[in-house]
Amino acid sequence: MSVIGKTTDTASSGAREYLTFRLDQEEYGIDILKVQEIRGYEPPTRIAHAPEFIKGVVNLRGTIIPIVDMRLKFNCSQAEYNSFTVVIILNLRNRVVGIVVDSVSDVMELAADNVKSAPDIESVIDNECILGLGSIGERMLILLDIEKLMSSVDMGLVAAGG
Repeated sequence: MSVIGKTTDTASSGAREYLTFRLDQEEYGIDILKVQEIRGYEPPTRIAHAPEFIKGVVNLRGTIIPIVDMRLKFNCSQAEYNSFTVVIILNLRNRVVGIVVDSVSDVMELAADNVKSAPDIESVIDNECILGLGSIGERMLILLDIEKLMSSVDMGLVAAGG
């Protein structure tokens, strides 16, 4: 399934669009412009000695893509793979990466005044990888800088210093 069409008039108003997804009980948002496509989960080919959260690789139209299980990365209670489990294919600089999430919710447009800075607390997510907390009505989103998160050295997806 492909990503919903992107609008250009949101950039002029300062609003940004985020693809929202669930991990355990939390809802996260990532910049829609980083999303290449959304696919159903299929078991990847395991890579020896890879960190536990890297489930393996898949061949996507001739490109070998590492698959990161965000539930393992964020120390969620182990969720089972079911019909809602999806892989979000991200296009980050010159790297394509897939992330496994419990489910994709929707695309939300957030104005700058609906985004608050995240509190400075200790968590499994590096504070530099959290853009802020977005809220619309009762919904609270943890907005991730997915590019920074995927390029951190502990992810093992890029060489140190690159």
